[in-house]
Amino acid sequence: MKNFESKENRERGVGSGEWVETRFIASLLGEQGSRGAEEQRDSNNAQCPIPKTQLLLYLIPIIGFFPSLWTLYRGQGSREQLAISRMSITLALTWLLGYLLLATGAATSDFFGLRLFILNSFLTSGYFLVSVWLILRLMQGKSGRLPGFTTLAERVLGKYLS
Repeated sequence: MKNFESKENRERGVGSGEWVETRFIASLLGEQGSRGAEEQRDSNNAQCPIPKTQLLLYLIPIIGFFPSLWTLYRGQGSREQLAISRMSITLALTWLLGYLLLATGAATSDFFGLRLFILNSFLTSGYFLVSVWLILRLMQGKSGRLPGFTTLAERVLGKYLS
């Protein structure tokens, strides 16, 4: 690593590069000194953001239902984790209820059977497309909310699982 260290670092004997990082942060804060920069760096580490992969896991169709349920059952997690978990569970349960009702109707009906199966495939495709769309929005750093659906999820599941 000595080949990549600055001459200033080698002269001071700092091998890990902490001095440069502290000095850079201090310059951004207006030369408050190294103590202020170290305190700022420590507070940033304490408030580390939720990994996107964990939020993306909640939104995977069908599979994401189980980690979402576990997160809500424990009741531990950030506000964003709990909101995404509630929405994921509500999406999955809505899809499952619609799937079962349409499949039952298709199995018992002679005339509407094919139509109900087609409607069932549209419902399933919609569930997967909405999940993929939400995953893409989270990857872009945008909100993972659905206008009417998130409110429903917070009202229904907020009472029972949070």
